[in-house]
Amino acid sequence: MAAVSSSSGNSIEERRKRVFVGALPADFLRIAVTHKQQQEAADQQTAMALHHQYISGSFVQNTVGRLNITVAQAKLVKNYGMTRMDPYVRLRVGHCTYETQTDTNGGRNPHWNKVVQCLLPQGVNTIYIEIYDECSFTVDELIAWAHIPIPQAVMNGETIEDWYPLCGKQGDGKEGLINLVLSCVSGPRAANQCLYGPSGVSPPVMMVPSTTSTMFGIPQFAPVPVFTQMTPPPTVDSSQSLQQIEEMFPNMDKEVIKSVFEANNGDRDATVNSLLQISSG
Repeated sequence: MAAVSSSSGNSIEERRKRVFVGALPADFLRIAVTHKQQQEAADQQTAMALHHQYISGSFVQNTVGRLNITVAQAKLVKNYGMTRMDPYVRLRVGHCTYETQTDTNGGRNPHWNKVVQCLLPQGVNTIYIEIYDECSFTVDELIAWAHIPIPQAVMNGETIEDWYPLCGKQGDGKEGLINLVLSCVSGPRAANQCLYGPSGVSPPVMMVPSTTSTMFGIPQFAPVPVFTQMTPPPTVDSSQSLQQIEEMFPNMDKEVIKSVFEANNGDRDATVNSLLQISSG
């Protein structure tokens, strides 16, 4: 009986080996690449090409100058969801995308007071605005959007502060208003300062983490850079100048004054001239 059992056991072991050992199929543990993943890889390659174009001199030569955009605040007609929304703004100028910080619990009246300085390519005359509600466990919800033409007065060197209608679920121009302050400094020198900063060093950018390895068989590339504010905020020494300007314009919103002050890099005279243009507009 022992011999039979041993023979039977060997037979079972041999069958196990035949089942679990042998040539693996060609697609073993390989995840199929979908069309969407292929498109994402192609988009990432395009983003890298654009990024290298931005740091080359040819791109600066093809720009009108430096566009200053202050995303001040918004007044939305509806709060979507069970709690107060956490809105943030994403805006695009040409091929560059920028974001504000999130106004936690901003609800229908979010404030950002975010100054964005960007290169304005030739032929680009529109700013694309999107307002999102930041969500923790789901994809951020698009609340409102707008295509805002850059006023000709801004291209002529004036500073314009205005409210622009937003589109959304309520209809075109019926989702509320967004408050922007726009100004433009023309010339290649202004463009170089925007791209490299006054010291000639490229400013920091916020990048989504990436890796040089492959995923799903697709080479990974850095995505489109989302630029942070290009210039540092006014120093503490500028607080007295800001207070003096606020006293000169007692009927103007202090947030607007501060935004214009930051857009002019703390230059008192330039800020006063810009505010005078806004007041007379």
